Amino acid sequence: MARFDKISVLNKIQATGIVPVFYNSNVEVAKQVVKACYAGGIRAFEFTNRGDFAHEVFAEVVKYAEVECPEMAMGVGSIVDAPTAALYIQLGACFVVGPLLNSDVAKVCNRRQIPYTPGCGSITEVGVAQEAGCELCKLFPGDVLGPKFVKGLMAPMPWSKIMVTGGVEPEVENLTAWFKAGVFAVGMGSKLFPKVKIDNQDWAYITLKCEEALECIAGVKQF
Repeated sequence: MARFDKISVLNKIQATGIVPVFYNSNVEVAKQVVKACYAGGIRAFEFTNRGDFAHEVFAEVVKYAEVECPEMAMGVGSIVDAPTAALYIQLGACFVVGPLLNSDVAKVCNRRQIPYTPGCGSITEVGVAQEAGCELCKLFPGDVLGPKFVKGLMAPMPWSKIMVTGGVEPEVENLTAWFKAGVFAVGMGSKLFPKVKIDNQDWAYITLKCEEALECIAGVKQF
């Protein structure tokens, strides 16, 4: 069962503005990455469902986070069907993210009051997702659509909450462009977790990058 309700999860995402996106088949590596992000100020973390037995890794990380990172909302990404969403919700997922919009996933999440953030690539898809009860929509792939797409969408639909994923970098110029365009949050994967840093178990680097990104976003939001 989710440790945080829908409102709490959305508030956590809004407060930080960043949702790290990460997968590793090694449970201990996944635990340390979550902890490093938590130390850097992150309060919502997306574990991607991409490898064999990924749900088993997720289950162990959720139990770990409950003790070591008590305010972290653990979510799951890359969900494309309702059965998989139900599985992860049963394992404690506080939110569900997907690369596409699936109305069956929306029904499962809505039934349990779990935030569902589907991947959308057009204004029409965002509208359909909102009609399905999705408060937060994922703009994907972000590096293809760009900040101008967000700005264009927000003009006629200013109530929209958009989390952009794909090509987001923990750099001032990149983050400034997205947040000035009007995004609610950004999802950040490989740019936040360089393979060499993971291989070298440089957890301090991850903590530092999270701190820098959060500081940048806080600065942008003041204007």
